[in-house]
Amino acid sequence: MKKIFRKTSALFVAASMTLALAACAGGGSGTEKTGGEGQADGGSDAGEEITLTIWHQSVSDTDPVKKIIEDSVEEYHKLHPNITIEQDGVTGEQYKTKIKTAFAAGEAPDISYMFSGGSFVKPYIDAGYLLPIDEYLSEETKSKVLPGMLDGCTFDGKVYTLPTVTFLANLYCNTEMFDKAGAKIPTTWDELLEAIEKLNDAGMTPIMMGEKDRWPGMYWYDIVSARTAGNKGLEEAFGDPSKFNSEPFIKAAEKMQELVNAKAFNENMMSMSYDEMVEGFAAGQGAMLFQANWVHPSIQADTSATKGKVTCVSFPVIEGMAGSETEFSGGSSDGYYINVNCEHPEEAVEYLSYLSEKIGRDGYQQGAGLPCWNTEDVDTSGLSVLDTESAALMETGTSYITWWDNIFPAEDSETYKDLVAQLMALKITPEEFAESMSKLSPSEFY
Repeated sequence: MKKIFRKTSALFVAASMTLALAACAGGGSGTEKTGGEGQADGGSDAGEEITLTIWHQSVSDTDPVKKIIEDSVEEYHKLHPNITIEQDGVTGEQYKTKIKTAFAAGEAPDISYMFSGGSFVKPYIDAGYLLPIDEYLSEETKSKVLPGMLDGCTFDGKVYTLPTVTFLANLYCNTEMFDKAGAKIPTTWDELLEAIEKLNDAGMTPIMMGEKDRWPGMYWYDIVSARTAGNKGLEEAFGDPSKFNSEPFIKAAEKMQELVNAKAFNENMMSMSYDEMVEGFAAGQGAMLFQANWVHPSIQADTSATKGKVTCVSFPVIEGMAGSETEFSGGSSDGYYINVNCEHPEEAVEYLSYLSEKIGRDGYQQGAGLPCWNTEDVDTSGLSVLDTESAALMETGTSYITWWDNIFPAEDSETYKDLVAQLMALKITPEEFAESMSKLSPSEFY
């Protein structure tokens, strides 16, 4: 597979940075199932009656992609009356279990949502469950995709999906809480520590953390080590994990524990879930949050205590270390893949193209992320301040590396998240953390 996690291309930045970021398909619980109708680009308006099934995880009413999928099902059927799309939604870990069981039993849908990165989707590709779609893609469709964005859809030289939107991790700061505490929005590590001290002195929780789910803490080590080692140093360590047992990565682990000892996080961080973390920040219970732009709907909602009171900035630099403020955590979003046993692959790919472009264009307009498709004719007047700020940050980017659990092999991803949780719980030393990290398997992407 190509290096799907680096977005260093100036062409990518120029082409996509007019865009704004925001909330992802994320939250919510439960399931939804609706039968609808749909297809788009290149099929026939009459002919054999065809039913295609799609599984996704956009079930929350705050997730803009939920309605986009529903609309696509109806609109596509109007374009192609002989094609019916049946969609079924389940969120989060439930979805992972459901799709794994379905493929193993030979009962998977025609089109299935897959989490980005090789650690989740690559085993399905290696097992022969998913269909390369190169022969079904039209030049017209490929011409609409922004430069470089198909890289993240390509495994072993073959295209398996199409991009939708992309995401960027930001440091979100509650300006009202900062003002009350007399704290400055941090641009350096020392300023971050100063802000933490002032917020604590004012009786406020400096940073919201929900480490029960383990990956929120992982995001912190991802970015702190990017500031100590630089993204180039990260790439070298992904290819040769022995490099994790070196000064920049030990320093990053020390910085993580420095935050814990400075009482930067809420006391119940190890028992707080991701959803509770975001809800807590939106309720004004913490002054900072480091997350991707998919949290925008929650912290900008009319019912949120933080509406109009939050700004997003690049994560602070650590002076004297290799990383810079223009190196980000982020990357293209998850995608939809075709079952290799789909009876109507051409029609499935046509609907995939229609849906992916619709999520990219409509989702951008509605704050679901930065699109990977041409959006020159999209009205952006309704974008929020946070969407605009995220887009401006992305314009400054020189390098992007996605979330590490999408880079490591699946088992090692779990080990990594466990190690970060132990580090934050002060159960292991920075040196022990680095030693354990050095024993992980090399990533096949670097």
